[in-house]
Amino acid sequence: MMVALQHFGLHLRPPSSLPLTINYCPESVSSSPCRITRRKTIFFSASLLTLSLNLSPNSPTPLLSAGAQELDEQEETTLIRLFEETSPSVVFIEVLQLSNNSNNSKDISLADRSDVKVEGTGSGFLWDNFGHIVTNYHVVAKLATDTSGLQYCKVTLGDGQGNKISTEAKIIGFDPTYDLAVLKFDYQGNDLKPALLGTSRDLRVGQNCFAIGNPYGYENTLTTGVVSGLGREIPSPNGQAIRGAIQTDAAINAGNSGGPLIDSYGHVIGVNTATFTRKGSGMSSGVNFAIPVDTVLRTVPSLIVYGTPYSNRY
Repeated sequence: MMVALQHFGLHLRPPSSLPLTINYCPESVSSSPCRITRRKTIFFSASLLTLSLNLSPNSPTPLLSAGAQELDEQEETTLIRLFEETSPSVVFIEVLQLSNNSNNSKDISLADRSDVKVEGTGSGFLWDNFGHIVTNYHVVAKLATDTSGLQYCKVTLGDGQGNKISTEAKIIGFDPTYDLAVLKFDYQGNDLKPALLGTSRDLRVGQNCFAIGNPYGYENTLTTGVVSGLGREIPSPNGQAIRGAIQTDAAINAGNSGGPLIDSYGHVIGVNTATFTRKGSGMSSGVNFAIPVDTVLRTVPSLIVYGTPYSNRY
């Protein structure tokens, strides 16, 4: 039977079936008959009984041992705790545009205006307790290049007490070369929870990673995966190459851009920024990329202080 991967023009033939051989005796003692003590016999019989129960066609669902169930529950509890502790650091970003004949008064809440059009959405994460937010440049590119004064940015996040904050944020620095930007909103004593920053220099292919963001406007969405590759090269918004990108199969879709890629300890290891999509569908192919956090750590402080990347100051 042929299995076709049409999107890549590949045709793969499954390997032919191989005979299954079960060796109950180690090869090192193959010259002597196998000996199973009574204790081993009892254990072996119990194992066969468990296997027969698990594979019984009359059983509605596979049975798991108590140990396996406990491990699954522990893993699930750990993942829930990881999300609960890190999601307050994730920000929902909306780029808004006022109509040409609107009143541009900043005293009017953006949430209460009927003349606001949503130009785009994305994600970001809290950098510090002063209201700085890190995101992708392409998320706020219209805001960064706006000359009409009609572009605004609204951010929504939670504080340490679980309260939701929605307010205007301003762009204070950006670097298209690395697809990074920094926003800032007025800090009024809210109990903010900045993201914990990790490192990307010691990542290994196969380790678990998690993306939190707002795909298609669905706030605080968690996706899971592994580090699929390291040292990738992806294009930046200004056409230059971003080197050292992290490849992951954790789902990244429209609206995830700018959100954090975190490790199993809740530390940010990258900024989710791009994905390959299936041609004509717009759907993620599972090949996704994040800017390594070590690059972010080198770039963001200059953006906060000077508004431009270090290389552009001279």
